[in-house]
Amino acid sequence: MSYLKPDDNRLLFLPLGGSGEIGMNLNLYGHRGRWLMVDCGMSFADPGTPGIDLIFPDVGFIDEERDTLAAMVLTHGHEDHIGAVAHLWPRLRCPVYATPFTAALVREKLAEAGLADQVTLHEVTPGQRLDIGPFGVTYIPLAHSIAEGHGLAIETGQGTLFHTGDWKLDETPLIGPACPSVPLKALGDKGVLSLVIDSTNVFNAKTSGSEAGVRDALDRLVGGLTGRVVITTFASNVARLATIGAVAKAHDRHLVLMGRSMHRVLKAARETGYLADFPPLVDEEDAASLPPEKLLIACTGCQGEPRAALARIARDEHRHVHLSPGDTVIFSSKIIPGNETTLGSLFNMLALREIDVITEKDAPIHVSGHPGREDLERMFAWIRPKTAIPVHGEARHLRRHAQFASELGVAHALAPRNGQIIDIRPDGLEVVDEAPHGRLALDGRRIVPLDHDSLVERRRLMVQGLVIVSLVIGDDGALAAEPGLSLHGLPTPHGAAPLIDSLIDETEQALDRMDPSGRLSDGRVEEAARIAIRRFCRRDLGKNPVVDVLICRQEDIEF
Repeated sequence: MSYLKPDDNRLLFLPLGGSGEIGMNLNLYGHRGRWLMVDCGMSFADPGTPGIDLIFPDVGFIDEERDTLAAMVLTHGHEDHIGAVAHLWPRLRCPVYATPFTAALVREKLAEAGLADQVTLHEVTPGQRLDIGPFGVTYIPLAHSIAEGHGLAIETGQGTLFHTGDWKLDETPLIGPACPSVPLKALGDKGVLSLVIDSTNVFNAKTSGSEAGVRDALDRLVGGLTGRVVITTFASNVARLATIGAVAKAHDRHLVLMGRSMHRVLKAARETGYLADFPPLVDEEDAASLPPEKLLIACTGCQGEPRAALARIARDEHRHVHLSPGDTVIFSSKIIPGNETTLGSLFNMLALREIDVITEKDAPIHVSGHPGREDLERMFAWIRPKTAIPVHGEARHLRRHAQFASELGVAHALAPRNGQIIDIRPDGLEVVDEAPHGRLALDGRRIVPLDHDSLVERRRLMVQGLVIVSLVIGDDGALAAEPGLSLHGLPTPHGAAPLIDSLIDETEQALDRMDPSGRLSDGRVEEAARIAIRRFCRRDLGKNPVVDVLICRQEDIEF
């Protein structure tokens, strides 16, 4: 049975990802029996999820409502907004809408997943009105740190919503629109029921700055350097790539582009009319033959990712690129919270090799793609919404943003949590229900819940270690041979042999204490051995390992 009925005139908002966290954005709007999905993003795993790279929102709720899902509309091409499309679309099977650059990125992901011929992917012209079920959707161009960032004006029977997506105000953008006050004022003049708005930089009092300023700073900086120059940045920032190309040409340096994601973005940008003046590239294999003062390398790895190009260069493990004392690595990026330790290690690795490191703390070589409070204040002044729902932020961001909206005179503001179903009305916002929600993990080639038993056990193995014990039991229920043990991840400063001997003794004593009938049950034998081994490890090692017990009975052995 569907959650929404065709005669249900309520306008509902349901975030399944991105509210209470930065990343993994997925939002649903419900009206008159249909749902509209805005974005379908992913997040990257942390060290607490070993073996996992990608995390997705749990779409179980809308999976069950699939027949009522009108479409998926994508605001822009960042991974936290499109990265789950190819992984989750087989569960959703709805039409997908995106502007050309975003569509080019999505199309390549779908092709890699073998879905290109199955997904109906519509390319959208900004300003064009789309009639999708009971929703009228218009893409409104906004500046961001990727080409073709857009907000969505969503018209419904209850009123118009403006879902900003990710955005900033930039008076001198290199790619994309300048401060779009005219269409936003016009939207506000028509009346906006609710503004659903990016909260990432709500704690920044000022505006976020311009990409033109970054170009000037990088041009001055590179102009004063004599050795090899490496610039690392977010691969998706097409304007920053344009700047790097312009700086290379201005200072007569050959440009090498490194990292699969950078090449993918460059390809999509050229296919859709961007970066027409980008200089010709030099292959990685030829970089070593160029004079240091003639080389500029743009590469991935600005967050210290261990497998990215920059990390391999820093470890001097790259096949073709090697840095020397006096060379410079420029981080044209910010440090994403949580990556401080990883990047600190990378900085030190370069410093020990006498390679200069320059970050945004040393020069104005990065600006954010998200709005500070000065930008937010201007957006609220243009849109003048009756209600406001901050999204795209941790709980502290959303709460502060809701307070800020109230300070600006918005009558009703609510900081949502993933899973909350919110009724949007002219007279207020009300949480009316809660949908199932959570996280999914890409584990190898399978998608499983983040709390799946296999992941819980893997985390425990990572922390506590593993003991495997093999028992051969005779016809009489007694041990027919000494237990065999294998230890993994346990502290053995004096070698494994003493610990193995002690665990064998503990296991044998535990089985000796069992009554004869109990030793005929594999389950009871397993439990006795497991308890004995864990008890000893807790007492002597302070560890509570996973214990696997393998039992072989003599009657099962063929000779």
